[in-house]
Amino acid sequence: MRGRETELAELAAMLRRPRGRFAVLCAAGGMGKTTVAAQLAAQADAAGWRVFWVRWRDSAELAQQMVQAALACGLPEAELESAQAGRVSLPDVVWRQLGRARRWLLVLDNADEPQEIGPAGEPLADYRGWIRPHGRGLLVMTSRDGSPQTWGPRARLLTLMPLPAQPAGQILVDAAPAAGTAEQARDLAMRLGGLPLALHAAGTYLAGPTSRYRTFTTYHQALEQELPLLLGAEHPDASHPRVARTVVRHTWEVSLDQLAREGNALARPVLRLLAVLAEAPIPLSLITPDLLSAVTGDDVTVPVSEAAFAGLHRYGLLGFPHSPGNAGQAPGTSGPAQVVLHPLIREINAVALTAEASHLATWHRALAERLTAAVREVDEQGRAGWPAAVLLAPHLPVLLDLPDPRSATHHRTALSTLAQVLEHAGAFSAARLLHQRVLGFETRTLGPQHPNTLTSRNHLANALFGMGEPVEAIRLLRQTLEDRSRVLGTEHPDTLTSRHDLACALDGMGRHVEAAALLRRNLPDRARVLGLMHPHTLASRLSLGLALDGVGEHAEAVRLHRQTLDDHIRVLGPEHHLTLLSRHNLASALARMGEHAEAERLLRQALDDQARVLGLMHPHTLASRDSLGLAVDGVGEHTEAVRLHRQTLDDRIRVLGLEHPDTLTSRHNLANALARTGAQEEAVCLLRQTFADRARVLGPEHPHTVRTRDDLETASAAWRAARRRQTWLRSSRR
Repeated sequence: MRGRETELAELAAMLRRPRGRFAVLCAAGGMGKTTVAAQLAAQADAAGWRVFWVRWRDSAELAQQMVQAALACGLPEAELESAQAGRVSLPDVVWRQLGRARRWLLVLDNADEPQEIGPAGEPLADYRGWIRPHGRGLLVMTSRDGSPQTWGPRARLLTLMPLPAQPAGQILVDAAPAAGTAEQARDLAMRLGGLPLALHAAGTYLAGPTSRYRTFTTYHQALEQELPLLLGAEHPDASHPRVARTVVRHTWEVSLDQLAREGNALARPVLRLLAVLAEAPIPLSLITPDLLSAVTGDDVTVPVSEAAFAGLHRYGLLGFPHSPGNAGQAPGTSGPAQVVLHPLIREINAVALTAEASHLATWHRALAERLTAAVREVDEQGRAGWPAAVLLAPHLPVLLDLPDPRSATHHRTALSTLAQVLEHAGAFSAARLLHQRVLGFETRTLGPQHPNTLTSRNHLANALFGMGEPVEAIRLLRQTLEDRSRVLGTEHPDTLTSRHDLACALDGMGRHVEAAALLRRNLPDRARVLGLMHPHTLASRLSLGLALDGVGEHAEAVRLHRQTLDDHIRVLGPEHHLTLLSRHNLASALARMGEHAEAERLLRQALDDQARVLGLMHPHTLASRDSLGLAVDGVGEHTEAVRLHRQTLDDRIRVLGLEHPDTLTSRHNLANALARTGAQEEAVCLLRQTFADRARVLGPEHPHTVRTRDDLETASAAWRAARRRQTWLRSSRR
């Protein structure tokens, strides 16, 4: 980063002493606001500050991210529940906690529509919503809105101007050291408006071995001759968004023209097409030669398509990031190839497409057909399609924005199908976003009580439960069960699904008696309506076994699980995910009965099968490894139990998050295994942490919280006794 030292120093000083202020990095697009904020965040993180990064998309997601920041800073669950119930203001609760905590940095990036941030109908500058200067850390915004009236008297506006000649020219020299003198680089930098993003694109072009313009001077002349709109780039008003976009747009067109002269005319439509998709990595497999043929009218072959991507990458117009492992993959496993656009490149090219394409409807129709086909592909591929499904998820909502009402039902189905693929993959957060989009669309177009809308609400609740948000899941499921009972009838299959899902969520919250009562009613209803061997009936029997295990009826739970496992093998096959889950549940029930040897054998089989079928990092695989740790602990192999629980805890943190209920279970189980090896001090520390987290996440009276409290008391007493023995032994030796 060059040329932003002054702004960064001022932000660092505010970070140390906010003095009741917040900072706004404001400038036109492409000026490097996010880069400066990211540099500050990196410095703060290295210094031990808690750093939270929120990219503005909408008010609902902002609220969710702000709540997560407050929870990470110690917000009590009771206060959050009070706000969610409407008894107090949610922003008040969040900022009260941020006012208690110290040493945090919260960046709200791309807040370009501050009037949408809230509260509705009130000026943001009144500081009664999500933007407040009251915390004991620092809030930093990045925005194109630089009006002091927007942000109010407590905002410190740091307006990023175009870079001065010297640092801007140095950026070009860094990129293309053989392209000319420092003075020539400075001249070109001023013609580019001092925009960091434009400087990067020009430098990448100049460094290309086949570029037509290889020097700062010839590139400068090309801008003058071919792009007269750039003649005013050195004007002080180059920071205005409209002027900046003009500068950047035509700078990139030079590279596209060069690619066309090289015989790579497809590069421009490829870039335009990518710009229609979301601001997220795009699976390379989505952009097929057939899709490109449909939008261009040409016969596009694989080599021509590959050359277009390679050319765009060569000139810095898109990137091919390292593809980390996705759902179900082990660390170090590469995912599918992907391509990324800088947000401003995407935005400008989307504008260009709208202005240029005479048959825009053809482009939209072709893209919609390709997206729905991609959903079918990942659905048919099973586990092999999960990584691509995760990448595909952010781009699918564009289907709901296309102006083709005739295809609306088809497009909603595609989103719902992909969301369920993501749930099978354990990617509940991505599934939740798709379910939310479908639910919102159906509520507006079909009505809140339409059967399709109720189905989408049920899907959303299940995704929330998988994410570790059982309270909201239970609320939605109760509402959906009531609505389905009234609209469809109490014995409609969809109503029975809602009753089953509600029971499962209650069971997960430790309310086993209530769950068992619902499932005892649901099982015979499903058997009568659907048949004894219907997969949904078997699912109800499986869930009833879990609930009975929770209330202590272990023998009956084992009987049900044995029967369900046999039936699942016969009806669904030995490697269906529900069959694997049945084997895991049977083993867990056996372990609770004290049958540790048989439990260990079944769990090792379940773990091997789930790792092969679902992947090493799938939530079900991690659950089996956690249960195996309990089983080997039960037969006295405490050291092996510690190893398994440590590994599972690390993996659950990475896959599910620090405060997911399953992660807290792993930490609790690790602590108990450590206590049995004699590592009492570490066990007590882990149990204290788990007790506090469970009380906040699950509630102080949740059975898991109560159990952790009891185990903490036991471990603390054992630790104190061990310390007294050590003290007595030392004194006796004297």
